Amino acid sequence: MKKLTLLALILFPLFVKSQEISQQYKVYDVKQQKTVSLDEIVAAMANADVLFFGEEHNDSIGHYLEVSLFKKLAVAYNNKVGLTLEMFHTDVQPVINEYLAGIINEKNFIKEARAWNNYKDYEPMIAFAKSQGIAVIGANAAGRYSNSVTKNGLEILAKLPANSKQFLPPHSIDTLTGRYYEKFIALLGGHGMGAMKVYQTQNFWDATMAWSIAKFAKENKGKKIFQVNGRFHSDEKLGTYAQLKKYAPKLKALNIAAFAAEDFDNPDWEQHQHLGDYVILTNPKVKKSF
Repeated sequence: MKKLTLLALILFPLFVKSQEISQQYKVYDVKQQKTVSLDEIVAAMANADVLFFGEEHNDSIGHYLEVSLFKKLAVAYNNKVGLTLEMFHTDVQPVINEYLAGIINEKNFIKEARAWNNYKDYEPMIAFAKSQGIAVIGANAAGRYSNSVTKNGLEILAKLPANSKQFLPPHSIDTLTGRYYEKFIALLGGHGMGAMKVYQTQNFWDATMAWSIAKFAKENKGKKIFQVNGRFHSDEKLGTYAQLKKYAPKLKALNIAAFAAEDFDNPDWEQHQHLGDYVILTNPKVKKSF
């Protein structure tokens, strides 16, 4: 089976024909108040450093758009880009680097980098990065640390050995309040001590991803960064986006909120425009990727 055919089967369980893909999503530029193309987002990155893609983890069209945008960014900016991912953790960076360098095989990479169950959705981006010599950064905190924060609170991180702390933000973590807190509590279904510790874990994830982005930016001046995460982490420029402003206030970021929308056929853009710089609606009739 040809690689292109295999990729189509992976990305489109509903077997959407390639010539019809453009009909399965709509891109809205909030500032310009009009629909635009992916190329216009890429062009806007000439004046920005980081592009957040806030996804729904099981959206096939969304995953297709991530790959498309990442490739377009690489072409437009002469491969001077980096890919930072929520889906991999900071402590597996050596494994990621070994795979990108062709030292270990994909089977070992998937196992030892603790790839998500839907790794197939992110494999095309990683494969492209590998072929082009582009850095891929595991941006999130390892599950063992997150679980410990959920159980014990953020203060437990201070007890970690020094060689463990290298994988985590070196400064205190800001538990952002206001709109982000209210959104999270509404999602969780109520307040309480347990809810607060879970919220601290959410901020821990956000801070770790923001620190990872800031660290890469500092070490790679001038490179564009494509950050992929669940949309809750960056919608309304909250979460990871807001934490990045604290770690690297001089970096300019743009964010995309992408999701399957029931009003896809006749979008109410006013209802969605608070979510970010760009809103991408995908066709909910297309099957999810897992």
